[in-house]
Parts: sequence; structure tokens; C-alpha cells
Amino acid sequence: MARYNGPKARINRRLGTQIYESAGAIRAADRREAPPGMHTRGRRPSNYGLALMEKQKVKHYYGLGERQLRRYFTKVSRKTGNTGEMLLIMCEGRLDNVIRRAGYTRTRPQARQGIAHGHFQVNGVKVTSPSFQVRPGDVITVRNRTNLLTYYRDLAAQNSGEPVDWISFDAETLRATVQGLPGPEDVSVPLNDVNVVVEFLSR
Repeated sequence: MARYNGPKARINRRLGTQIYESAGAIRAADRREAPPGMHTRGRRPSNYGLALMEKQKVKHYYGLGERQLRRYFTKVSRKTGNTGEMLLIMCEGRLDNVIRRAGYTRTRPQARQGIAHGHFQVNGVKVTSPSFQVRPGDVITVRNRTNLLTYYRDLAAQNSGEPVDWISFDAETLRATVQGLPGPEDVSVPLNDVNVVVEFLSR
């Protein structure tokens, strides 16, 4: 599940929102807005079904596997505070999400692929794990290779990113600085109620 390679428009239709941002997935979902399947129209999902959909939004949006999501949940549930908010903030702090929100790439899967191929550095050190957790003061750059610099400059020029106060990004130098930690208001995943996800994972 961490690497979903199926039809992305189908997931957007099933979950009723634009989880996958690729142009093809958005166009396909616009053409057919109803959920996939023969017997889904007019059916109202159960409380369990609604909770499952909310959890699936988090998984697909951030590219998490089931076990990885539950590890995150276990980690934040041991801390004091709002478990749901802390879970989403932890997801927002992933390197692949930061790269997408800064404006290096158009989508999170694109960011994950670039990280896995060693295109990015954090504080001058190559990082190949999309789940790497950034910290305030971290500086993200593209490796100093002409082809990579040209590729990501072109992407950055076409993409406005998802501007947030806790990340500063210079599209000319391709340098992003993490200025702080994200807050609850910075969470971008389109959830109706994160508490439903917490209740689901607590079962």
C-alpha cells in the first residue's frame, strides 16, 4: 500500500475528494464523479465505512502503509496532547510532503520518487527515505547535478507549491528551509474529522 500503483482516479472517486493530484487522475475523476462499482450509488456508508474512508484518505494522501500509519499512531498516542492533531503533524513533517509543499514537485508520489533516487539533500547529506522527519533549521537542496537542477527548476517554475509559513523556498537556488514545525492549521489532507481516524486506529 505504501506504493499504490493502481488507478488513482478510482481512489479519488471512492474517497470523494482529490487525494491524488496528477492531472490525469483529476481529469478522470471529473468525468466520472460517482464512486466506482455497480452497487455504490445511493448507498449511505455505515459509521465504520465512513471511518475507514477517513483513514484511507490519510494513507493515500501521505503514501503510508497500514503498518507505518499504525506505528505513527502508536508513537503519538504515548504523548500528551491531541492525538489526531499530532498524528497529522507527524505526517506533514515527512520529507516527501515538505518537498511537495515547498514547490519542488507537483505531487507527493513525484517527491517520493525523487527522494528514493537520491535527488535531494538535507543539510548537505543525501537522504533517500521519504519518511525522514524534518526539524526546524533543516535546509533541503537538490544535489548539484546539472540535469537534476534543470529538471527541478522547470518543475518549480510550473508549480506554485502549497505555500506555508513554516517552509521558505527559493525557486532560483532550489533551497528550502524548514523554519518551524507545522501546526494544526497547516495540515493539508482533506479530512472531515481526524478524531474518527483516531477512534478507528484505537480499535
